[in-house]
Amino acid sequence: MLILPFQMKFKLTANDPLSKARAGEITTDHGTIQTPIFMPVGTAGTVKAVHQRELKNDIEAQIILGNTYHLYLRPGLDTLEKAGGLHKFNGWDGPILTDSGGYQVYSLTEVRKIKEEGVTFRSHIDGSKHLFTPENVMDIQRTIGADIIMAFDECTPYPCEYGYARRSLDMTHRWLKRCCDRFDSTEPKYGYSQTFFPIVQGSVYKDLRMKSAEVIASFEREGNAIGGLSVGEPAEEMYAMTEVVCDILPKEKPRYLMGVGTPVNLLENIALGIDMFDCVMPTRNGRNGMLFTKNGIINIKNEKWKNDFSPVDEDSDLFADISYSKAYLRHLIHSGEMLGAQIATLHNLHFYLWLVKQAREKIIAGNFYDWKNSMVKSLAQRL
Repeated sequence: MLILPFQMKFKLTANDPLSKARAGEITTDHGTIQTPIFMPVGTAGTVKAVHQRELKNDIEAQIILGNTYHLYLRPGLDTLEKAGGLHKFNGWDGPILTDSGGYQVYSLTEVRKIKEEGVTFRSHIDGSKHLFTPENVMDIQRTIGADIIMAFDECTPYPCEYGYARRSLDMTHRWLKRCCDRFDSTEPKYGYSQTFFPIVQGSVYKDLRMKSAEVIASFEREGNAIGGLSVGEPAEEMYAMTEVVCDILPKEKPRYLMGVGTPVNLLENIALGIDMFDCVMPTRNGRNGMLFTKNGIINIKNEKWKNDFSPVDEDSDLFADISYSKAYLRHLIHSGEMLGAQIATLHNLHFYLWLVKQAREKIIAGNFYDWKNSMVKSLAQRL
């Protein structure tokens, strides 16, 4: 087997004295990622309503996501392989992480069956039948060409009975062994290295989360993820499970909390030791008129903004925030104009990346904890 000379590296650069927050640096073949980091979600090979140039220059994204389930169905592996992988296909030259599709399969409750072999499901596009196994999901992600490949797991729903969560967890761990065996016996296709992250599961049960974190850590991969949270459980439950897991996962490796969350969620989980986040909230909510700001949350559809001709965000350095007014953005969103979705998406993603960059700077300066506590009060306000 070909062993590429370079593997993903993680370096811790600072620790906050009053919390478990840390600043670090992930190095991949497609670039360096400063942590803590938020990763914009590009489900079908695109972050909705955003050009790659805007992602890089205006939002200052350092890594984006693609989704195995969606890319497998459309455009399909043949097209992606002929293009030379997703980087060449979509024109993004920075790092990419792919979700294994486990969450999408979990959400297709009416059209999928979970067995030891894997998951059979029907396409949401044309109803065709497909099978995802730990092995072929590794192959699919190799072909997509992600820098970071995720394990194939079962994401349990909330609420979830203890017995089901335990059985699901055991199967996820068996699947993990199969993922690792397949990943380690195959090679990257496009001349750069790829890294594999296992995923901690266990619903909201402390003993299951501890067991899973110990199993995941024993595989000694370059990074580790936490899944199955932000699926409807109270925020306090999410924080409790995150804290339990972070205390077990190795400190010298990056920790990725999948599918989380609000700006407050980001800061609270950074304080618990999380390094990487992704969520559709800034893009999806933005398209529906919800703007996140450091002073609180704006529903731009509200009547109060109809004649507010001040900039979308006068404290921002983003062109879209200072070139357009709240009144104009409200008009665009109400009219269903595409430009409204673009402006709101740019604003929210720029704000999320600004927020994690600020968190990093505060961690390095040694005053993250007090800053975080003051920020969470304003971030959750409705303006």
